[in-house]
Amino acid sequence: MQDNAFLDREIKMAVKRAIDEDFGKAGDVTSKAVIDSGTEIRAEIITKSSGIIAGLPVAEKTFMYLNPSIGFVPLVSDGDLVDAGVRIAELSGDAHAILGGERTALNFLQHLSGIATEASKYAGKIEGSGIDLLDTRKTMPGLRYLEKYAAKIGGTVNHRSGLYDQILIKDNHIKIIRDIGEAIRRARSAYPGLKVEVEAETIADVKAAVKAGADIILLDNMDIELLRESVRIIGDKAVKEASGGVTLVNIASIAATGVDRISVGAITQAARPLDISLEVID
Repeated sequence: MQDNAFLDREIKMAVKRAIDEDFGKAGDVTSKAVIDSGTEIRAEIITKSSGIIAGLPVAEKTFMYLNPSIGFVPLVSDGDLVDAGVRIAELSGDAHAILGGERTALNFLQHLSGIATEASKYAGKIEGSGIDLLDTRKTMPGLRYLEKYAAKIGGTVNHRSGLYDQILIKDNHIKIIRDIGEAIRRARSAYPGLKVEVEAETIADVKAAVKAGADIILLDNMDIELLRESVRIIGDKAVKEASGGVTLVNIASIAATGVDRISVGAITQAARPLDISLEVID
């Protein structure tokens, strides 16, 4: 995951895209038609279901983008577990900006809080095991860094950010080159400073990856017995990562096989948005 300055830039870009999409050229025609210009209001953001909050800085920047004088006071912090009915932020200022930014801010808050909540469920299943829970690249285009931020809030360790920061030789690469050892050799020659991870679907793949000196071996869609056998073969020669078909039901059993880390695409791909609303109070 990138540093705070990078994340801040990603937030600003995401907010601009979202507001441009919602406002078009005419802006919020409903608010402009029925609310007098200069009207000031107070509002609050309230949870309607329980979960882990993530995305308050994104919501704040949404309203500030429309009007920098908007008052936004968070009443909880990202990472807090809250019940339904909790006030998580207060707003004050220009009605056009608050109502215009309402849906966009809530969309961000609901989506990111849903991811953080889903991540926390998986993290809780392997708490105390010493095994890292990883997110994946199964993210919405344009929102990867925000989604990975939310996943980290919920308890994951961020996996590679993109195609550029780690070698991951997958099944389709291997189908083309037809030789795991040669694929690893080429990867090390081209990018000697990067870790080399290799996907393995069979015991033969595992043995080939170990022999070629892979740094990380991704044990893909293996059942429990295959995972145990793979862990035995790899030993301490490489980092052992389980992935594919991981659910809240089986993640503890997967962790018990002796893998070092587990990556879960469902954290970002299948998280249900948290129910959050904005209500004008004055």
